[in-house]
Amino acid sequence: MAKPTTPVTARGEQTRQNLLAAAEQEFGEKGFHTASISSITQRAGVAQGTFYIYFASKEDILRALVRQMGRKVRHSLTEATEAIPNRLEQEKHGLEHFLKFAVEHKNLYRIVLESQFIDESIHREYFETLVEMYAARLKKAQESDQIRKEDPFGQAWVLMGISYYLGLRYAMWEHRMPPDEVVETAKGFIERGLRPD
Repeated sequence: MAKPTTPVTARGEQTRQNLLAAAEQEFGEKGFHTASISSITQRAGVAQGTFYIYFASKEDILRALVRQMGRKVRHSLTEATEAIPNRLEQEKHGLEHFLKFAVEHKNLYRIVLESQFIDESIHREYFETLVEMYAARLKKAQESDQIRKEDPFGQAWVLMGISYYLGLRYAMWEHRMPPDEVVETAKGFIERGLRPD
């Protein structure tokens, strides 16, 4: 089998994106093990052999989707919070924005969760890439005395844990935003945990 290639034309890139979108729906609706390459290509409207031009296997397209989710999350959160000058307010707004994102992209969210049982390294890469960016921004906020001066990686993992489990509880299990009182409680934890002494 030929090694998958990186598209060099707009048409090739569009085909690759169509396959990714189809895989997102298939994995999100059926789960990784139930979905098949033939069902992905049927949904994408391409011949089954076309799949192997872009991806080596079902695991390979899963990895691509997890990386895509990581990029989407980072871009979306940056875009939603970059105009807010205060880090505490960024964190509170970012939590709410992430939960809306998880509800709107529940298929991708499920894929990231499921990836830990398919390829632990891609699951770890998703979170470690996110935490690197997050910790750097928290450290910068510490330097300008906007938040408590503690280990920024520890802070990042704790903050991600809040988002992760609220996303699991509400976006994945109930397909909705948490009740306002839950969001406000989480924001209170964030404020008390990060506010400088």
